[in-house]
Amino acid sequence: MTYQSHSFSPFRSGLARIVGSPVIRTVSLLALCAAYIQGPITKIFDFNGALAEMDHFGLHPAAFFAVAVIAFELTASTMVVSGFMRWAGALALAGFTLLATFIALRFWEMAPGMDRMMATNAFIEHLGLAGAFIFVAAIDLTKGEGK
Repeated sequence: MTYQSHSFSPFRSGLARIVGSPVIRTVSLLALCAAYIQGPITKIFDFNGALAEMDHFGLHPAAFFAVAVIAFELTASTMVVSGFMRWAGALALAGFTLLATFIALRFWEMAPGMDRMMATNAFIEHLGLAGAFIFVAAIDLTKGEGK
């Protein structure tokens, strides 16, 4: 047994129990899906705003896309949080995130400045979010095999 594994073993196992607890996992999955829960709820309560958003990004017919996005985000989030075909919901949200990122955050077309820097940062953050969903799918598909 090495010094590192010996001295950190109780800490690591205690941390694993906490982080691996059902409550922490559920709260973490809710946090991961937060934007995909909040977004559709906002669209439902401000459907005209949802239509304007679809128009802004050139998605027509706007009403169809608004309803489809609302249904998709809520359904996929429910799958991730509930565990029902979690892998499918997570992969769907990863793909959706990547697609939406390339539609909405085209920083490379923007003039240099604060708006471009913010769009670039948001673009990179969304890549990380998509990566997290892929990681959730991988864990679900392998049930944690190979850690």
